[in-house]
Amino acid sequence: MATIKEELVKMLNQALELEHAARIQYLAHAELIQGLCSEKIIERLKEIASDEEKHEGKFRNLIGNYLMGEPTMGIAETHKAKETAQILEVNRKNEKEAIDFYKKIYNKVVENKQSLQYEFETLEHEIRHVILDEQEHVSELTILLAR
Repeated sequence: MATIKEELVKMLNQALELEHAARIQYLAHAELIQGLCSEKIIERLKEIASDEEKHEGKFRNLIGNYLMGEPTMGIAETHKAKETAQILEVNRKNEKEAIDFYKKIYNKVVENKQSLQYEFETLEHEIRHVILDEQEHVSELTILLAR
């Protein structure tokens, strides 16, 4: 049976792959945006990509330096889109899915607080911080979609 740390390494590696994919997807989608007000949308997509890169760093740090695991170099599935509304919608959907998954990781950390005596506060703080960022992304994408 896997230890809690091994389970968390596996889950955080999945999260890391999601962040790799999100960053690449946002950057690729930013190149496809055209039309009125496109500059602000492009700028925001690139800013979100930068946030995703920071999340990658947080997850790599937690995996390697706190849980003594090996960070993945893999990437989750990316999703194509062409029109601005479709781009915003597909990314909003991905952000919501990431939040749902990161909350599972967060809950596992909280449930196993006693077994993570020297890692708990950092794991809890960093994962919660990523969730907060992703919730902000959902809000911003919703506003851009005017829904």
